[in-house]
Amino acid sequence: MSESIQPGDVAPLDAGRLALVIGNSAYPDADFPLPQITRDAEALTNALREDGFLVDALENTTRLGMTRAIDHLKKRLRSNSTVLVYFGGYGIQSDGQNYLIPIDATIWSEEDVRRQGVSIDHLLSQLRNSGARVRLAVIEASRRNPYERRFRTYSHGLAPILPAENALVLSSAGSGEVVEDPGGLHSQLISALLVQMETSREIKEVFDNTRNAVVAATRGQQIPVVLSTLTESFHLSPAQIGAPAYSVGSAVSGHR
Repeated sequence: MSESIQPGDVAPLDAGRLALVIGNSAYPDADFPLPQITRDAEALTNALREDGFLVDALENTTRLGMTRAIDHLKKRLRSNSTVLVYFGGYGIQSDGQNYLIPIDATIWSEEDVRRQGVSIDHLLSQLRNSGARVRLAVIEASRRNPYERRFRTYSHGLAPILPAENALVLSSAGSGEVVEDPGGLHSQLISALLVQMETSREIKEVFDNTRNAVVAATRGQQIPVVLSTLTESFHLSPAQIGAPAYSVGSAVSGHR
């Protein structure tokens, strides 16, 4: 069952700035829970709302919950919308494609990954085809495959992510690389990203500085990847460019 992360105090919201935050930490069929992910998702949700984003935030959600949330997001997109998607949890590559794993997945083979996972490439294509002007993604899923002993073939981390035009992707590690979850309140990636978001810099600089901060903090043990096809600048804070921000009500929708 998925739980909607409830809002605290938020800034006025901009209907042209939409976000979907999914944090999956409890996988009954996997050996290791991911307790940091819930905290990461909640902290990022709050930070995005402070920057005027209208956020749907889901914790520990099923495949049906994920697909419904994506459909709900697509229906609200306009031609001038900026959309940001965050996924934290397990991700698995299969045949060169990356799949986000819902908590109700029961995986014994690569076919199960393709059948029960949510394709990252397909998600990014959906956002492009829905007309969003700027597409941002933060993928925190470069972990060791918790089901690898069940597979005939072996793969590390995620396959390369290829964003479409006017998109920016921040991934917690490069293709084929695995991130070990350290102790602490937040992951290295989200800890660094939250600090950089407070600077109100242009988004490409925010992602680049996040990558550099993680590399420095881990002494090169973790190297996030920033993939950009952006053709225009975008600031997280509307005040940086004088963009209007107006209230449109609560952004939370519960998918259960």
